[in-house]
Amino acid sequence: MSRPVTRLLRIMARLRSPRGCPWDREQTHDSLLPCLKNEAGEVAHVIRKKDFHGMREELGDLLLQVVFHSQLAREAGKFSFDDVVRTLNRKLIRRHPHVFGNVKAHDSATVLRQWHEIKAREKKDRRHARNRK
Repeated sequence: MSRPVTRLLRIMARLRSPRGCPWDREQTHDSLLPCLKNEAGEVAHVIRKKDFHGMREELGDLLLQVVFHSQLAREAGKFSFDDVVRTLNRKLIRRHPHVFGNVKAHDSATVLRQWHEIKAREKKDRRHARNRK
C-alpha cells in the first residue's frame, strides 16, 4: 500500500482511539450516513462545474467516508479497508472480461451489456448462497 494511504489509515485509527477525537469516537455507520450523502453530492457538484481543484478536495472527503466506515467495520471485526480494496479489485477484473479475459468487446454498448449481465449473475449467485445457509 502507498505511504499516503497507510498514513491515512493510521490517522483514522488514531482519531477513533481512546486518546483520539471525541466526535470521531462517537460516530456509527448510521450517524455518518448524512455525511456520506453530503460528500457524494459535493463531488457531483464540482464535477458538473469542472472544478478540478475542488474535485481533488471533495474526492478526498468522499474517500474519508470510505475509510471511516472501513475503520468502524474493522473495529467490529467485520472487514478492513484492505478487504474493501480487494473486493473492488476482484469485481473490476470479473466485470471486465474483455480486458482481463478472452471475451471480445469492441464498443461501449457491448461492454455495458456484459457489465449488466455479469452483475445480474453475481446478484443471483449471492441470493442462492444466502438461501443455502
